[in-house]
Amino acid sequence: MIAKASASFSPRPKSSGAEPIPPKLPQPRPMLESSKPVPPSRRYSTGRAYSSKSNTIHVTIAGVAGHVVHEHELESRRVDGDTASRATAIDASAGSRFLELHVTRYDTGRSLPRRLDGLQEIVYAASGRGTMVVDGEEHELEPGTGVYLAPGESYEIENPGPEDLLTVSAIAPQTNGATPAAGPRTVRLADQPLLTASGDREFRYLVTEEVGCRDMTQFFGVIAPGRAPDHSHVYDEVIYVLEGEGILHGDGADKPVSAGTCIHLPPFFVHSLENSGDTPMRIVAVFHPAGDPASRAYEANE
Repeated sequence: MIAKASASFSPRPKSSGAEPIPPKLPQPRPMLESSKPVPPSRRYSTGRAYSSKSNTIHVTIAGVAGHVVHEHELESRRVDGDTASRATAIDASAGSRFLELHVTRYDTGRSLPRRLDGLQEIVYAASGRGTMVVDGEEHELEPGTGVYLAPGESYEIENPGPEDLLTVSAIAPQTNGATPAAGPRTVRLADQPLLTASGDREFRYLVTEEVGCRDMTQFFGVIAPGRAPDHSHVYDEVIYVLEGEGILHGDGADKPVSAGTCIHLPPFFVHSLENSGDTPMRIVAVFHPAGDPASRAYEANE
């Protein structure tokens, strides 16, 4: 089960992601900013300098720190008259330079318009069903649907009820240009081929350049019980755990994860996401810059 985020209004400093914009509401800024301070106790690692080595790469990054937070710990924000309750799980305050991860619940009804100015957004429907209306065009949402939204676009979400509609979205500035493909902007998980990442870990691509997104890649991952060797990636990654339980190992710390956990993995952060249960762990993730989820900058020899 996916934990339910609080729907109460909690004021917080200006957010970098686009917000639902009723009349006379200020426009969002086209940049990523820290939305609220993150207490030191919520940081994943000590942030000390870390050196990773392999035959082909030697990188030292000062201040590298992963971040783990459960959606139960998040404060949600809701604009008067809106059906959407949005919480920011990952942003600059969590050490993410490019990406933000938002968790949003939509009550029954139609949300206020959400406009993207200078930002792009990848949405994943985690539970519930509804319709996304993008500049007048309707797109059906069901669990496992990925959607790409380019800068300058506006969307609303209609939830017929009675259940909440839960989405997990990643937001980033536009750097390589973005134009939605002429065909469908949505991608259905069931339509995507199953690929092997490493060992018994599998994934399916969702939002990619095929639907116009050149900066980020969204994928659905399946992690079998067990632990993979420690490794790192060249990309910046945000993860939402859909099902299962396990442990994120990295920088000498072991953090429990479960359905509803949000994770940030900075570039070159050596880690291992262990599935400690006896059933597959399922995740949805987005990384920047775009590429191959299976690529690794470093992997321990085991």
